[in-house]
Amino acid sequence: EEDDDDENIDEDAYPIDEDAVLEYHTIPHLGGVNRIRAQSLALGQPLPPVSKPYHVATWSDTGKVHIYDIRPLVEALSTPGFVPDNACTSAPVFTLNAHSRAEGFTMDWASSGSNSSSLRLLTGDVHSKIYLTTSSSSHFNTLPQPFTLHTSSVEDLQWSPGEPTVFGSCSADCSIRIWDVHVKGRRSVIGLEAAHDSDVNVISWNKNTAYLLLSGGDEGGIKVWDLWNFKESTQYHKPSPVASFAWHDSPITSVEWHPTEDSILTASGADDQVTLWDLSVEHDEDEMGVNEDSQGEEVPPQLLFVHQGQKDIKEVHWHPQIPGAVMTTASDGFNFFKTISV
Repeated sequence: EEDDDDENIDEDAYPIDEDAVLEYHTIPHLGGVNRIRAQSLALGQPLPPVSKPYHVATWSDTGKVHIYDIRPLVEALSTPGFVPDNACTSAPVFTLNAHSRAEGFTMDWASSGSNSSSLRLLTGDVHSKIYLTTSSSSHFNTLPQPFTLHTSSVEDLQWSPGEPTVFGSCSADCSIRIWDVHVKGRRSVIGLEAAHDSDVNVISWNKNTAYLLLSGGDEGGIKVWDLWNFKESTQYHKPSPVASFAWHDSPITSVEWHPTEDSILTASGADDQVTLWDLSVEHDEDEMGVNEDSQGEEVPPQLLFVHQGQKDIKEVHWHPQIPGAVMTTASDGFNFFKTISV
């Protein structure tokens, strides 16, 4: 009788899950978008009220950086019936023209904390220049003097998580530099001239251990640097990375430290791989045999996981609200995954 009852269950009472519906709003943009970055918020800080702005910046292939207020569009997606004013959201609130016609691919917002009227945005271009744009309660302003010690394209920029006036940069000139915006003459405070054998494509500052900086190079190398060692750099003494991995066999396209675990990081490469690493794992001399992959290549003990299946991966990020979840951007779409390793 129980079997008969099961067969007579009303299927309408348990509807089958339907496919997700993606809702979105668009903003007209002049030129291709090389990079987009949203205004940084402190950990746990909610979006400002809809009456206050929330900004995103875009690097256009026309050589301009546009800043938009997208707060009304976010409200329209989360609140049924809310209609944004298209006249306010379709045009940028500020356009940065200081780079002239030089393209760029990197920028970084400083965390605004509780003061949303005092924003700072760094932008770097292929002609080696870095500009700082600040804001007041009424407008944005780009400082006229750039940071110019790099000799080739600026590939990545990151504000220090611990010092509000300090930021790091890396370049196709193979160097990594640390700057303080208060230093006169726009000169870097410390730097490493030959951090990688080729272009330094990306960097990531450890938010939990602020003296650790992660870098990825065009040669496929991933390196971890202790910034205290940079201060001892001379013509005859070059600091060595505290960790270095050569698993990827193509340029590294993105690196990022875990937001809460200071020994865990992720990286993506042009070899269509996303890797997860844990620096706290040490090689066990007593362990029998050697870990090898299917091609017989030795697997470093710090390598936790390899994610494959995407093409032309450009960025990888840890999800800020789902511990251990990873998001990737590639030419064939987005991936979200979570492993038991993290």
